[in-house]
Amino acid sequence: MTAREELKSLLLEQSVKTGDFTLSSGAKSDLYVDCRTTTIHARGAILIGELGYEMVCQECKSLGIKPDSIGGLTLGADPITLAIAMESSRAGGELPLRPFVVRKEAKAHGMGKRIEGSFKEGDEVVVVEDTATTGGSALKAVEAIEAAGGKVTFVLVLVDREEGGIEKIESKGYKVVSLFTRTQLLG
Repeated sequence: MTAREELKSLLLEQSVKTGDFTLSSGAKSDLYVDCRTTTIHARGAILIGELGYEMVCQECKSLGIKPDSIGGLTLGADPITLAIAMESSRAGGELPLRPFVVRKEAKAHGMGKRIEGSFKEGDEVVVVEDTATTGGSALKAVEAIEAAGGKVTFVLVLVDREEGGIEKIESKGYKVVSLFTRTQLLG
């Protein structure tokens, strides 16, 4: 079994449910995807790190870019960000990526930061999203990153639910790549 096949199997076993669900947006769907049960799984994190870093490298080569850091809106993006950043270090540093986390709101104490971790003003960034439904979480991260002086190079999504989220992000001028789509997972 390839790493991609293994991750697909793990997602289907751990994260993907079919039925009748109300999503956080309030919308109804026949599909529920809780990526955290896969992203916060020892083997899942390793596979996501390997496959995610490979996809980031391919996209960077295609676009002729070399981003500095990777991150997205907490909580969904956190384990994916860390897995890919760790793989970038383990792989020998051809494309080292510094991880960061975007808070939903700025801290009310200390330095009042909205972005935590290794992000620096002027960074070229890969934005991470676990599941794209409406595109809202990725766009909130993009807004915070750009407000802090970062430049978004593209958005990496673990699972595209194929419900318009990718198109919404792209309509704002950002390229999106996904490791899996609903169709690839369920046929």
